[in-house]
Amino acid sequence: MLEETVLRKLEQLTLVARRVRAGQTAGERRSTKRGSSVEFADYRDYVKGDDLRRVDWNIYARLERPYVKLFEEEEDLAVHILLDGSGSMDWGGMGRAGDQETGSGGAEENKWRYARRLAAALGYVALTSGDRLTVVNLQPSVLDPHPLFGPVRGRGYALRLFDWLAAQQAGGATDLDGSLRTYAFASGRPGLTVLISDMFSPLRGETGKATPRGAGYVAGLTTLAARGHEVLVVHTLSPDEVAPPLGGDLRLLDVETGEAQEVTIDGGMRARYRERLDDWREEIRATCRARDVHYVPVETSTPFDRVVLYDLRRAGVVR
Repeated sequence: MLEETVLRKLEQLTLVARRVRAGQTAGERRSTKRGSSVEFADYRDYVKGDDLRRVDWNIYARLERPYVKLFEEEEDLAVHILLDGSGSMDWGGMGRAGDQETGSGGAEENKWRYARRLAAALGYVALTSGDRLTVVNLQPSVLDPHPLFGPVRGRGYALRLFDWLAAQQAGGATDLDGSLRTYAFASGRPGLTVLISDMFSPLRGETGKATPRGAGYVAGLTTLAARGHEVLVVHTLSPDEVAPPLGGDLRLLDVETGEAQEVTIDGGMRARYRERLDDWREEIRATCRARDVHYVPVETSTPFDRVVLYDLRRAGVVR
């Protein structure tokens, strides 16, 4: 899923959450790697990948539940990566998202493949930094909860992460608002939470049907922020969504609902479309800014490793 040269670059990075307390200790993360101070600070639950030498076996004997000792210099950042697995994400590029591909991109790429590779890159940074990683596919499904990977810690889980991501599919209409709110309450300890989505999510009424107006992500982002998560929205679009290469009389089909609409596309409509798109992006940016949420718009023609190495670094969530 990721080239060896990209992995080596990612190993030099660390995810940053400036507004989230590190683990259960009082204060921000104090270094970029694990500390070795002997000054005890607190306990936290054991998760897969933890060093068994850090388990307090006396506590385990009393409570029959494993806890790990935390020391004053140790980091313990929870990283949550939320993938929008709706049908609109399986769009663009050459071929379907299930086609196998490696490399760093550069040409237009299927959004779902691109989103999973971004998730793989960020997840790899988290695992190599010793952070606690959870990845969720917010795909509509008969299964409840959504497909989930983790929580785990340690680079030994990287291949399992890549395999899990490669198996994930997108389809259907996701209630992004509801999914974000549900995860905000079910995720346990807050941390750095990355939402990778095209943000095509209309507000839904009491019947569950999309309403003509409104943005179906505001309440979800608000709830995540209110629950203590430091949120990053990676707004992912394909170039043909930004500048559709269409013209004439067409019948357009909604990839999530199947609803059809007859349209005539000419130069004037394309100009109005671009104006509405710019307004929509600015609306999302303003919504994020008002809630202290990081917002990074990307197009799938941008190599995904450049997004991680440069764009997210400028946003202050990678160093």
